[in-house]
Parts: sequence; structure tokens; C-alpha cells
Amino acid sequence: MNRIILAFNEITVRSLNQVIFKDLSFEIRENENWALIGDSGSGKSALLEAIAGRLAVSNGHIDHTYFDSRQGVAGGLVNWHKRVSFVSSRHSFRNLSNTTEFYYQQRYNSFDSDDAPTVGTYLSGLDLGERSSYWTMERVVDRLNLQEVLDEQIIKLSNGETKRLLLAAALLKNPILLLLDNPLTGLDVGRRADFNNLIDEINQSGIRIIMATSPLEIPDAITHIAVLSAGKVQNTGTRAEFSSEKYMADSSSEIDERELRDLIGRKPVEPFDFIVRMNSVNIRYGDAVILKDVNWTIRQGERWALVGANGSGKSTLLSLINGDNPQAYANDILLFDRKRGSGESIWDIKKKIGFVSPELFQYFPSSMTCIQVVESGFYDTLGLFRPSNVKLAEIARRWMKLIGVNVKESQLFRNVSASNQRLCLLARAMVKNPPLFIFDEPCQGLDAHQQVHFKQVVNTICRNSKASLIYVSHYHDELPEVIEQTLTLSKGNR
Repeated sequence: MNRIILAFNEITVRSLNQVIFKDLSFEIRENENWALIGDSGSGKSALLEAIAGRLAVSNGHIDHTYFDSRQGVAGGLVNWHKRVSFVSSRHSFRNLSNTTEFYYQQRYNSFDSDDAPTVGTYLSGLDLGERSSYWTMERVVDRLNLQEVLDEQIIKLSNGETKRLLLAAALLKNPILLLLDNPLTGLDVGRRADFNNLIDEINQSGIRIIMATSPLEIPDAITHIAVLSAGKVQNTGTRAEFSSEKYMADSSSEIDERELRDLIGRKPVEPFDFIVRMNSVNIRYGDAVILKDVNWTIRQGERWALVGANGSGKSTLLSLINGDNPQAYANDILLFDRKRGSGESIWDIKKKIGFVSPELFQYFPSSMTCIQVVESGFYDTLGLFRPSNVKLAEIARRWMKLIGVNVKESQLFRNVSASNQRLCLLARAMVKNPPLFIFDEPCQGLDAHQQVHFKQVVNTICRNSKASLIYVSHYHDELPEVIEQTLTLSKGNR
């Protein structure tokens, strides 16, 4: 008999004062693994949060008798939520002072990064109870290739390495249900290829899986698929009944080119000969060599792809350009025709760069609205800490409309979906028409249509201005057509 593991029967799910789901019914049975697909904002992440017990549920009925019948920690019965592990798009790491108050540049500052626990310390400190299970410390470290980073502070990990650490922590709990929110984002080609085998191994170990993912990236172990739209489960079915072609995005995208040209023409790009010139750049932390003898020249108007495996040094290389890494002063680096260390401030550099990274959204104050986050791009601060400027706010609003997130302008940044947060940050990077854009995995969390639209915006900006571009992605089809050159890093070497 294929017993029900968990069933929601006509429940209402709320976040703060907003109703996310009304009369929602959804069930998971033994031997079922589910993929949740749908456009951004359709409710995939919210459904995972509801299952994890992170959102308020009212009305209806929840059947969790399967959990109640299983032995919990130390042989006792436990709350069913404790047998659910959730790997979300946001981490909640704490430093050694037991706060979550990390700052964005902390990973590049040796003294301050010491306040973060190491990977090994973090995993060893998890509250796992006393049960003996399949996913042991040794197994997760080996299976998720964490051996080389066990002694690294968690704040120094790349985006992909952080994803693997969070999954390792979730598996160590040996849950009944494992919830994964877009688990493939941030993983390089090799890690994505292995992910299918990992999901199969997790399934074979007796853990049932529910994951929000792209319709084009559904692992073999998935048996059932639910299609969500506008806070409703529109359709469910078996893997055999599913056709991904129905959910392919149109390759064309309508953008307001006249409005875009007007926005980028508002402030012509400042002229430079060299945007970046690096000569034999070396970066190390203790005995760890991150970059070794890297040479890179970017002239004005050039558009580059920066590629490499997780942990290859891409983020560190970008931090030298964006003014976040103090080791830039010990190297031969020219930025915007000026040698680093010749009297320029970090703010002199940042005002010339529009920057987005996968982690950036976590560092904005919770009290900021979306329009305030976008307007802060004029000042290069992680939040707006001065009265709003009416003219600048209007420009920010125009960029938000162009990107497709203007309807969220008055909402708190923390309360909108991950995709809308990222769209806000893309608008924030563009508002000041900088000479250089650095887009580090900018399409994470965006659905297929949003990715196509954003790529078209980037292509149009580059074809109508002298802006330079550095674009990082693990997906070749995400790269804009204007990309002309590629820098590939491998273990810190070019």
C-alpha cells in the first residue's frame, strides 16, 4: 500500500497579512518524489515553506500521521516538521558571536572572516539528535566534495560551494522529506551533471524529495510533477505524462527600446582606454592560493564572459575589480585608467560599476522597500540611508518598469519573491549608466521568460552604448549575444 506521507486538505497559507494559498490541497505518498514547476512568483517556494512549517497554515486539515508513526530523535516521537529538511535560496549562517550580522565584503577581509565558523565546525555543530543513519558526516563530506573546504570559513565559500554545504547539512538530519528550492542554481556543469546521481542516491536511502526547479532540469528520480500558477496547483501528474515542451519560453522578448535608449542616453558613458588591466595578479589566504599569475585586460566597450568551476576564483577576481578586496593594493591592477593604490577611494571605483552577485540580496536591511533598494544604486550603498531624491526615484521607477518589477516598488524587499528581489537588484545595477557592468550569475531564480527578457535588455544596452560587460554564468545559453571574449579560470589560473 502506497501510504500518504503528508497531505494538505483545503488549507489556507499566509505570510504576514497576505494569503499565499487558499483552499490548497496537495499530497505526497511513499515512493513519490515531486518536482514543482511554474513561472516566478507562482508559489513554488511558498509551497516548500508551507511544508517545512515556515508559513502560517489555517483552515482545512493536515494529515501527518505517517510522521507520527515514525521514531524520532532519541527514540521519542517528535514534531513532524523536525523530520523535514529545507534547503532554501537563502542561508541563515551565524558567526562565532552567534549573530547573522555578516557584511558583504567580510569574506575578503582576513581578520573579519575569522569570526565565521569553518565548514567542519558548522557541520559538526548541527543538532542532529542521536539516531544512527545513512547520511553520516563522512558520507556527506565525501559525496558532496567538501573535503578541500572543511577548514575554510563558511563566509569564504563560493555560491556553488555554499549550495553543497547547505545540502550536506540537510542530509545529515536524515529527514523523511527533503525540500530543495532551485538546487541547481549556482552549480557548475560538472556538479549539475552529478546532481542527477546524487538525487537518485538520496532517493535510494529512503528520503522522499520535493524540489522547485526548471522544467528543463528534472532529475530522473522525480516521479511526479506539479504545475503551479498564481498561488494554485493547476495540474499534477506522473513523470511519464509530463512534456517539458509545453513550458518552454518564447525566444523573443518585447522590450521598450525607445525608453531604454532614452534612459541610457540620459548620462553618456564616461570615456576610458582601459577598464581593467591586471598584471600577474596573485591572491592567497594563509597557505591557500586563490589566484595565481592572472593577467587580464579589458578595454572600453569590450564584453566578456567569465567562466570556471565552483571555487575556481571567479568571485575573488571580481572583488578585485569592484573594490571589495583589500589585496588589490598589493597587486599591479589598473582600473578605469588609474592604478589601484594611487589615492582613489573604494567609492570612486564603485560609482563606475553596476554590480549584481548571487549573494547580494541577503545584505539589504529588512526595512527597505523595493524602490529604495533600486534607488540605492545611485549611491552604491546596500540600502537607502538618506531621504529619497524625487528625480532619482523616478529614474529608478522607470528602470523597474523596464525590467518588469515596477508593481512591487512599494513592497518590502524582504517580502517579495526571490525572482523579484533579483530583478530589483538588476535594475539597481543599471540606474546610474556605469561604464562597467559586472553581472555575476544574474539569472539565478528567474524563470525562462524573465531570463530571455533580461538578456534582451543587456544586448540592447551594449549595442547602444560604450558600456563594458563582465558576465558570469554556468549556463552557456544565458550569455547575451554581445559577448565577444571569454576568460576561463581553473583553480585560480587563467
